Amino acid sequence: MRLVKGWSGPGILSVLILTRLTACMDEVPQTQQPALPDPSSCPLYDSTAGCANTCSGLPALNDLGTGFFRGLQGGLYPNGQNTRPSAHNAAGLSLASQILPLDTSGNPDTVTGSIVLLSIGFSNGREEFERFQLRMDTVQNLNPKLEIVQGAQGGKDVKKIIPDTAAYWSVIEDTLSLRGLTANQVQVLWFKQADAGPTDSSFPGYPIALKDEFIAAFHTIMGKYPNVKMCYISSRTYGNYMSSDLNREPHAYYTGWADKMLIEDQINGEPELSYSGPDPQAPWLSWGVYLWADGTRARSDGLTWNCPDDYKVDFTHMSDIGREKVAQMLLTFFTSDETTTPWVLK
Repeated sequence: MRLVKGWSGPGILSVLILTRLTACMDEVPQTQQPALPDPSSCPLYDSTAGCANTCSGLPALNDLGTGFFRGLQGGLYPNGQNTRPSAHNAAGLSLASQILPLDTSGNPDTVTGSIVLLSIGFSNGREEFERFQLRMDTVQNLNPKLEIVQGAQGGKDVKKIIPDTAAYWSVIEDTLSLRGLTANQVQVLWFKQADAGPTDSSFPGYPIALKDEFIAAFHTIMGKYPNVKMCYISSRTYGNYMSSDLNREPHAYYTGWADKMLIEDQINGEPELSYSGPDPQAPWLSWGVYLWADGTRARSDGLTWNCPDDYKVDFTHMSDIGREKVAQMLLTFFTSDETTTPWVLK
């Protein structure tokens, strides 16, 4: 029986984890606390200002590291770290070694079988993944058995993909069929999801609620793709250039926190996110690429999101330049990470 959890608010385990994280604040030496950006140096958001909304003053998770934001520790992974914990990484390596070409029924077939990498997301993810697909075509040592399939669809936020009867899944089924593939061959996911038009701006309340929606979506995914083993997650990009309330700050930023909480819950043993045993509830989860940066304020690795160069005229979707930036980051990740190269490359 697949576990089901209501996702209208934090579960008991989420509260316990948040309590533990808050309790850890006193354990981090003051000298390890990175300086947080000064919000007063950013313009007050103006829905008519577009490109003038250059930054929000929020700290990128990777730059926050062992520091804290409103009581919760940063970093992409537990304990303020930006690299996968060794045990979780070892589990990913083990699963990567098990990813082999499968026939349409899901049986190993190294001659005519395929390995499907499928994207799950909304319009931004669709456009960015399409550019990534083009870049992957240029990789000379790409595994010929790898099939990269676009599953992200415009307007399909996380709420619209949770029902297992949603039209979203039928579209993916048709896409697979047109390429001679089936759901049984899907083994790896790229996941970029969010809420459209959220009204709750509380922290950590909103990220927790969104994380629980992600859990519900993964329960649906596991029912659709019986052989899926691994999933790489990307966050939203900077959202304050947009004039609508579709997903501007702080919601675009909070989506990254929901992603972090999701991965951290799995690492901490949340049963609803178990990826092993006879009835896995989710694939093994990892950051793929953390895409959020505070507008024109550069992250420590130099990433910025500049307007108008990186955005379309709607200030929501990425321009050719912006999509290329995302695609190149994804290309670098999938062709170099030790849990992806065993099945991405020859």
